[in-house]
Amino acid sequence: MFVMEGYYRDFSHVIEAARQGLKKKGKYVDVGRWQGIDISDKPEMVTYELYDWSFKCQIATKIETLKKQIQPNLPWADDHFEERVGGEPLNPGEQYKNWPFFRRQKENDRHRDEEGKHSHTYMERFWTPALEGIRYQYGNLGDVVDLLYREPYTRQAYLPIWFPEDTGVKFKGRVPCSLGYHFMVRNDELHIFYPMRSCDFFRHFRDDIYMAARMVLWMLDQLRKRDEEQGSHFWRNIRPGKLSMHILSMHIFAAEVPLLERGK
Repeated sequence: MFVMEGYYRDFSHVIEAARQGLKKKGKYVDVGRWQGIDISDKPEMVTYELYDWSFKCQIATKIETLKKQIQPNLPWADDHFEERVGGEPLNPGEQYKNWPFFRRQKENDRHRDEEGKHSHTYMERFWTPALEGIRYQYGNLGDVVDLLYREPYTRQAYLPIWFPEDTGVKFKGRVPCSLGYHFMVRNDELHIFYPMRSCDFFRHFRDDIYMAARMVLWMLDQLRKRDEEQGSHFWRNIRPGKLSMHILSMHIFAAEVPLLERGK
């Protein structure tokens, strides 16, 4: 039996719980816009939504176990993860073209500007160049690695994906679905909290949880390499912890509701 939200030890149970939650508690919501585009004349794009859904799941120590549990879109999810953590603020990057749900180029061009850039990419948000904030310089994923190595038990190891430029969506375009990633070491485990404002169950959910879990394995790998360089052993004893994920809008399109019966 699956509960709607709670603690799990296997991501396959999380995915089934989300499906059951959508099936039993979902409601039709017309948000008016999708990916920055007016859909008021497209009733088929009304969403079917499970509002305010959370879970916590133990992260496996091996990537192959994660793949088996989550069944993400491979090889794309691996390739795009490597693009995200590659250290370059790429826009548009290359892997967006290999996404299994990528549509014809002409349609995708609606989401790019005259220079061929998207309104944002994860690579830009992970590896923000040296920008001046109100008082201090912007940080990036590398700075989060540095902070965790300096202060393993910090409560401040947060990587924001939602930036102030997204606030109010003044440019009327696409904004990130992910709000950020928060890393915290407790009880000899590295945990991650992943809040999302929006998540498409069929197209993104599996890949989102897979890449969040992989972020923990990647972070531990980076920190253990630092230990080897410094002759330390602290991070060798830290295990992958739990992924806590909170999604305000888990949704599908209205036309896809019958697909919830398939259990996939």
